[in-house]
Amino acid sequence: MIATRPDVVPYIACWSSEHRPSGVVMATGGGIAYVDEGPYERDDMGVLWKRIGISPGKGRPEFGNVHFLRQRRAMRKLLCQICGGPSDRTDDGTLWLVGEDADYPELHKPGYVTTHPPLCVPCAVTSVGACPHLRKRYVALRVRTFVVAGVHGALYRPGGLVPVAYDAGGVAFESWRIRWVLAAQLVMELQEFTVVDLDAEHAAHLKRTEARAKIFGGANCPHPS
Repeated sequence: MIATRPDVVPYIACWSSEHRPSGVVMATGGGIAYVDEGPYERDDMGVLWKRIGISPGKGRPEFGNVHFLRQRRAMRKLLCQICGGPSDRTDDGTLWLVGEDADYPELHKPGYVTTHPPLCVPCAVTSVGACPHLRKRYVALRVRTFVVAGVHGALYRPGGLVPVAYDAGGVAFESWRIRWVLAAQLVMELQEFTVVDLDAEHAAHLKRTEARAKIFGGANCPHPS
């Protein structure tokens, strides 16, 4: 998650009021399950997810903690991780920012994976100015093709009546370990993308916004700056 200044709380940030007991995890014939598992605690791939409350805006924002369900929704619906609105999409692709891996050689090859949802242009500009990590180094990408490839979460060791979590990491949907992970975030694989200049993207966004305003009026123009 991209951290921003205190007055800008990212959509995917967790609030102190949203913590819930995780529940007791047990082993089944082919993976893990909650002892009191409800009908909505697995996704459409059958993956078990960590429990969390939903009360954004109540309590204190926790910039270092990601809200599991909002991160998952942002990835699935391509929402901006900061404002929760639509991410920026053009013919060149969807906008993503990479910070901590900006110097990683694999970033420039197909198949780079991330747990960070995309962004809209104004929030991307705000983020690189407000986040200490991004101020040091970042890369902006226009991603043409991508796929939700797996989850990141707590890994449980198979076997035994009471499974034990031994590590945390990413698991691809096709892996046998997918039934032994308690998911916390979706993982997106970026397959085809181009490194772009964020300043140029911002200038192009302003031009598109201005052109839209001439037709529809300023009230219908999201993110005028």
